[in-house]
Amino acid sequence: MNPFSRLSFLTRTSLLLGFFFALDKVLAFLRAILVARIFGLSFELDAFNVANNLPDLLFALISGGALAMAFIPLLTEKRTLQGEAATWDLFSRVANLAFTLTAILAVGIAWFAPQIVRSEIGIAPGFSPQQQRLIVSLMRLNLIATLIFSMSGLVMAALQAHQHFLTPAMAPSLYNIGQIFGALFLAPRFGVHGLVYGVILGAVLHLGVQIPALLRYRFRWTPSLRPDPAVIESLRIFAPRLLTMFLIQLMFIARDNLASRLNQVGAISALTYGWMIMQVPETLLGTALATALLPTLSEYASRREWEAFQRVLSQALKVLIALTLPLAAVLSIVLPPLLEFAFGFGSAGTSLLSWTTRAYLITLCGYALQEVLARAFYARKEPWPPFYGVIVRMVIYLSLGILALRVFAGVGAPLIALAEIALTVEALLLFLWLRKRLPPLQSIRDDILSALGHGLAAAAIGAGGAWLAFLLPLSPLWQAMIGTGLGVSLSYPLLRREIHQAMHLR
Repeated sequence: MNPFSRLSFLTRTSLLLGFFFALDKVLAFLRAILVARIFGLSFELDAFNVANNLPDLLFALISGGALAMAFIPLLTEKRTLQGEAATWDLFSRVANLAFTLTAILAVGIAWFAPQIVRSEIGIAPGFSPQQQRLIVSLMRLNLIATLIFSMSGLVMAALQAHQHFLTPAMAPSLYNIGQIFGALFLAPRFGVHGLVYGVILGAVLHLGVQIPALLRYRFRWTPSLRPDPAVIESLRIFAPRLLTMFLIQLMFIARDNLASRLNQVGAISALTYGWMIMQVPETLLGTALATALLPTLSEYASRREWEAFQRVLSQALKVLIALTLPLAAVLSIVLPPLLEFAFGFGSAGTSLLSWTTRAYLITLCGYALQEVLARAFYARKEPWPPFYGVIVRMVIYLSLGILALRVFAGVGAPLIALAEIALTVEALLLFLWLRKRLPPLQSIRDDILSALGHGLAAAAIGAGGAWLAFLLPLSPLWQAMIGTGLGVSLSYPLLRREIHQAMHLR
């Protein structure tokens, strides 16, 4: 018998997603390294990263993370109770509305782009007029990709609601391939604008790879914008999710606003790359597991099978706590030589990026837990608690970020990254609120405390092992690679139980 077939469905799905997310991250790093080596820590690269903010906000609000997480439980329930025809009718009406709203907002952002960039409360008030003009140009081009994503993000949600994960998992990799093409072949000719042309190509590939799967599940388009009762019900759930994502994206804009005032060359790029590096283990563990769990949690919630709901949730939280803590510790030790080799930023640039990434890694566990806990609320069709959690997170984040700018401006980007510790506070609040809504189960608290103990012990031992590797008479790059292997190996014995549970989620 194939050993893969012995794993539970949730585990197989998580591994499938983890594989493609890993491939996506490899391609994303290749893209980032190519771009970094072409442009360096320059104002052009800062301008490109800043110009992505509002298009990303629009994508997240109208079609991507905002609607997808809330949309999957609705489509799952519709498919279970009323069948495929009703499911595709609801999908079509919501998708039509999302595309129309995205188009209207994209035109508005393109028209007012100069004011959005230059305003004191805008996205780059501290940049020079030349940089601001470049950001305006890049932002307008980015909106083309956003229009394409307004459809592609919802298609991903519809396919995942059908328990189809393959082509949605492939789509981000193709998006990165488009961007790599832009960096290799378009940027040499068109400069930083070539990077945006690559983004547009990647968006086309992101949508295109999913079309065959839509046809397989007998997709039928309803060409209507009429808000029937099912759409109105969807909007009631979408509204708080939209507000939640709006606040999250505002924090990214606020991050770059603060960083633009630091008078620190490369601060925005260091924050962008540091976040991306932290997202590698977070995506492979937190996002992969949370994405696989959402349809299953939605089915349990629709049938009101709360014990099964709670059991799966508890297993996921224990696994994430035990695995993310040692990963963050080991990575924090071995980072500098790896970053120097990959990005070639020089001593000062590597130091800035290393400390910024370490600050982000402190939030790794909280971020992974937040991914699962937020989806647990959406599976229950309770979108308001995640919104309240983000309000708390935003207040803490902005307070710490402003404090860093005014009191510790000399430290720069790493302190702004450290403000993301607010994510851990949000995750804790979500956990406490969710426990009040579920039947009492003492083992959840005990098991999570046990996983926390194992994770902290493994983190200490793994970090110690990684540090010892730097005493070897080898080059820094070899020390880092040996340290990574040694740290992971020493952590493993303490984590065997959680790893076994990860292989048998059900």
